[in-house]
Amino acid sequence: MPDTNTIQFSEREALLFHSEGRPGKIEIIASKPLTTQRDLALAYSPGVAVPVQAIADDPATAYDYTAKGNLVAVISNGTAILGMGNLGALASKPVMEGKSVLFKRFADVDSIDIELKTEDVNRFIDAVELMEPTFGGINLEDIKAPECFVIEQALRERMNIPVFHDDQHGTAIITAAGIINACLLTGRKLSEIKVVVNGAGAAAIACTELMKAMGVRGDNVLMCDREGVIYRGREDVNQWQSAHAATTDRRTLTEALHGADVFLGLSAAGALKPEMVKDMAPAPIIFAMANPEPEIRPELAKAARPDAIVATGRSDYPNQVNNVIGFPFIFRGALDVRATGINDEMKIAAANAIAELARQRVPEEVALAYGVQHSFGADYIIPAPFDPRLMELVPSAVAQAAMASGVATRPITDMDAYRAKLRARLNPTTSVLSMAYEGARARPKRVIFAEGEEEVVLRAAIAFKEGGYGTPVLVGRDEVYDKLRALGIKDPSEYELHNSRVSPLVPKMVDFLYARLQRRGYLRREIERMVNQDRNIFGSLLLQLGEADAMITGITRTWAQTMREIMRVIDAEAGRTPFGIHLMVGQSHTVFIADTTVNERPTGEQLADFAEQTAAVARRMGHEPRVAFLSYSTFGNPKGVYLDNIREAVGVLDGRGVGFEYEGEMPPDVALNPKQLANYPFARLSAPANILIMPGLQSAHISAKLLRELGGESVIGPMLIGMEKPVQIAPMTATASELVTLAVLAAGEIAR
Repeated sequence: MPDTNTIQFSEREALLFHSEGRPGKIEIIASKPLTTQRDLALAYSPGVAVPVQAIADDPATAYDYTAKGNLVAVISNGTAILGMGNLGALASKPVMEGKSVLFKRFADVDSIDIELKTEDVNRFIDAVELMEPTFGGINLEDIKAPECFVIEQALRERMNIPVFHDDQHGTAIITAAGIINACLLTGRKLSEIKVVVNGAGAAAIACTELMKAMGVRGDNVLMCDREGVIYRGREDVNQWQSAHAATTDRRTLTEALHGADVFLGLSAAGALKPEMVKDMAPAPIIFAMANPEPEIRPELAKAARPDAIVATGRSDYPNQVNNVIGFPFIFRGALDVRATGINDEMKIAAANAIAELARQRVPEEVALAYGVQHSFGADYIIPAPFDPRLMELVPSAVAQAAMASGVATRPITDMDAYRAKLRARLNPTTSVLSMAYEGARARPKRVIFAEGEEEVVLRAAIAFKEGGYGTPVLVGRDEVYDKLRALGIKDPSEYELHNSRVSPLVPKMVDFLYARLQRRGYLRREIERMVNQDRNIFGSLLLQLGEADAMITGITRTWAQTMREIMRVIDAEAGRTPFGIHLMVGQSHTVFIADTTVNERPTGEQLADFAEQTAAVARRMGHEPRVAFLSYSTFGNPKGVYLDNIREAVGVLDGRGVGFEYEGEMPPDVALNPKQLANYPFARLSAPANILIMPGLQSAHISAKLLRELGGESVIGPMLIGMEKPVQIAPMTATASELVTLAVLAAGEIAR
């Protein structure tokens, strides 16, 4: 399955990720209020009888009154789990939960994993068929060939909802998109290319079938397995493989590749040798998709043929064939038109949309996240997996193809409105954060983890290093190495450790800090003690002296105390007042709240600065800023004595002529609820605010912590803004994943 990632992590970290808090990766959350007795009466008896009767009278209304229309089952029997083989239905559950999470994350499709304890094809088919009333679509996963062919074909014939085996068709669609663009770059036509497919399993057969459906001539395709070319008359192949048998006298992979334009590898590591690549046609197109190790490494292929275009299933090379580019969006489009199936027309439409996206100019936020200005070419024939435009382009193309081919039961009449609805389904923050991680891998930095003796910090540092995001610089005593060993690190000496008791940098640090603080009442011996004993002081000095690019701390002390210690060493950026932002991240929205950490009673000028700087952060995270200055008063009602700084802030922004919407003073319900906002037609916000500027630290700090504990959404931060060096202070309750996120944001200077 070529969507495997190459990010590294320890077994302990993977198990902790799946077990901490609520075990697993999914939960069920009610979409309707269930607080009062009346709510319960409507949700169940007697109110539920009304939609029951409506569905009995007209089955199509099930899509209106239940979750069916946005619900996909991810189903497996565990006979072909990733690259691990037949480990059984129960062992496949983490993978199927993960697939369900990807559906939600990328396309806002609700998904449930179902693991069936049977290898009997007929029992499997019967079980899935009986689930049709529950689901809007079926995603089959990790089922071995040739049984997967029988299962999918039978279910497509018996069921009136989309059935899609992603291991086959997801890979085929992304591969087809890449082939379209590679042919365009090399001046080839699909109808003329000569293709060698190495591998004869489910994905290889699906790729071959889709290519032929798109115009590749059958007599120009040679399929190979471990024994060589599958030719007409060969007896040791199954019916699905024999359907692609060729009339040829070539018998080996080497012979098959002579003069070939395209190599599609879905086989084994090292199967394609450099000398075979040299024997291919000019500008060969090579898709080496075995995972985790491809049939040939791109650098070897390029050494043999510098004119080659190479794609793999790995994320650490250009042109990754990643199924997540396809399946969530294909189902999104199919569900939205209530398609009865996913046909070749829909697959081809998806492939063409994905190919076209790679040819479009890459948005600035995508380019910045990856560190280069991607443009269509040999190293960019497949779009980045986190390109936010996928959500708009692929579902709409699939939906249109479904309507044109006659399998849509609820056609879309206004495609522009549909595309706008698709854009609104997902939160740009999630894409930008994902791309920030990719950006960190493209431009790795040195990040100080100041509390290196804490297990959660060490786990974050390990994840940061093994994820390829940069070099963790640990602050702590020598026992840190023992703790790293306990966490499964075989060679702790690979981790850079700075111990203030023995560091040769201490004299320079003392000189630097004494020069800063000697006129604030500090004696030199006090400075020496601070440098030797305070991890935040020592870590901040490492940052000041250029030993690293950013710093993360906060686990062992309160935020305020940590901030005081850092400010002894690091100043605010010239002309700026430091402040904090909390991000409340939902499925389709993000709210930025400032200042939640630093300034007790900010002036109007400072509030205006916070609004402007938070707007810049919001834009870097993909949002068009709309600022609300919050208060207990709505435009002067009721009157109060604490409104002057808010009104002054609005006036300051009026004078600056900033390029974003802002308004105040107003309470949160007016800022966030469009019905309440409509009561004030003169207000300058065109939609609910996504940046909330608090009037003072008490209200801001209380609100942020209440939302963290009670809000039910993901919380990022607080992010410290306005320091001369990239430094972030995590909450004391932060998890390893949260620490890594803050470290990535600090290193990438998104939070500055």
